[in-house]
Amino acid sequence: MSRGNELKELASDLSRALEAARRIGLPTTVYLLSMALVEVKEAINAVCDDDDGTA
Repeated sequence: MSRGNELKELASDLSRALEAARRIGLPTTVYLLSMALVEVKEAINAVCDDDDGTA
């Protein structure tokens, strides 16, 4: 599995965890998962840029 695919899977897992935390009312956890998701999405963009040779 490529790094990009692993990061996309991680983003998906974080999104599911984020929704679960929202449903059960854990605002601090929602915030932390949101920040982690932002970081992972930035890493995905960086990997995609590297794959395109535009980084």
